Amino acid sequence: MNMSMKDWTISLLFTSVLTAIIANFFQNDVSIIESIPGVLILSSIAFIGIFIAKLVPFKIPAVVYVALTGLLLASPISPISDPIIYYTSLISFTAPLTVVGTLAGIGLDFKAFMSQSWKMIIIAVFVFTGTFLLQAVFAQVFLTVTNAF
Repeated sequence: MNMSMKDWTISLLFTSVLTAIIANFFQNDVSIIESIPGVLILSSIAFIGIFIAKLVPFKIPAVVYVALTGLLLASPISPISDPIIYYTSLISFTAPLTVVGTLAGIGLDFKAFMSQSWKMIIIAVFVFTGTFLLQAVFAQVFLTVTNAF
């Protein structure tokens, strides 16, 4: 299903930003206030990339435009690269990944999700919790195996 820019904005704000800030607080021991600029920068980069993908007529996945936008803004030729690198370095790498893994499970179709009965909320809570815990277990295993932790 195609989503409007309004739907993308709502999903980005309510899921990505809030969840990444909370996850970063618990994972990286960075205060919520310190996390806000970095998460907003990452979310803005994602929003710009998605917006570009909707404008460009080529059938290239939006993630390509998001990655290119981030690379250009953080590259040494960018006049704003220093603050972008500083604020985003405060964000744990796994904080946004938790959001991506969770949202992949529901396909970002909030209209269809909200049209379901209240029982779907209970199922969603179990799915989100299970996804988060499973990702945390995998992250811990790989960090331990690679001696990165």
